[in-house]
Amino acid sequence: MKILMYSVRDDEQDAIQAWAAAHQIQVDTNDLEFHPETADLVKGYDGLVIQQRSPIGGDASLYQSLAAAGLKQLTSRTAGVDTIDIPAAKAAGLVITNVPAYSPNSVAEMSVAQTMRLIRNLEMFDQRISQQNFQWAGLQAREIRSLTVGIIGAGRIGGTAARLFHGLGAKVIAYDVVRHPELEDVLTYVDTKEDLLRQADVVDLHVDLNETSAGLIDAAALKLMKTDAYIINASRGPVIVTDDLVAALKAGEIAGCALDTVEGENALFNQNHQGEVLQDTNVAQLMQMPNVIITPHVGFYTNLAVKNMVDISLDDVLAILNGETTAHAF
Repeated sequence: MKILMYSVRDDEQDAIQAWAAAHQIQVDTNDLEFHPETADLVKGYDGLVIQQRSPIGGDASLYQSLAAAGLKQLTSRTAGVDTIDIPAAKAAGLVITNVPAYSPNSVAEMSVAQTMRLIRNLEMFDQRISQQNFQWAGLQAREIRSLTVGIIGAGRIGGTAARLFHGLGAKVIAYDVVRHPELEDVLTYVDTKEDLLRQADVVDLHVDLNETSAGLIDAAALKLMKTDAYIINASRGPVIVTDDLVAALKAGEIAGCALDTVEGENALFNQNHQGEVLQDTNVAQLMQMPNVIITPHVGFYTNLAVKNMVDISLDDVLAILNGETTAHAF
């Protein structure tokens, strides 16, 4: 049995080698994304694991060729599967799996950290200190226990974030199409997104990217927020309409934001553009705003999360190849 993993980073290798040794299975890797032009590399392998933010591309024939080559599955070692044409893959007889909960704490803790940095004005203090200005006038902070945190998408990650915010003393409200009774000790559900936006001092987004969540936060939504409220996006970039966010920040309609993901991030994130003029004018504008924090989609990037992404994805491949089922199949 042989498994090929695409887009592998150096920091994943220890976990991959440990899993391969423990299961006595050959696991090979490359640093390429999986696309029609790189698909031939998987010939001769029994299992396929990918991780990428750009669509696989091609048409249904790509998935049919994988099945014809003897592959039974296509596994993403992240939660996102929007890069895969799932109907075409399933029609070809491939089982699609992902890692829906590699470490809810990793992203939830990122949201809490970004919130704390915003409400304590630390980004602005950093800018003053870099200019040898040690004054604090005008940058009075807010305590998190005085705030209402509104979570949109209270699933695994959002639910974990709710518990963390509640533990710090915040009032937590949530909007989700699915209500989880086990969270009602730490949050209160509201009936609509609009209710949440009007009440929250911090809006924390934890939704999957789909037809209903794309553009979820647009100009109309931003106008409902308090002018001293913040928005945190550690989910998917297209959930926020970036043009509208930039306009709202310029108009003072919200106090600031922290973005671990943005529209069009594939052209920027995990790349070094030092010394270049950024072609993404929205990101360039956001970077110049003192009340904006941008990080390159690293909410997942912790020691435990990376190991779990490798282990769970490879466990699923092994289960499918052995004729077993997995809870992570679509």
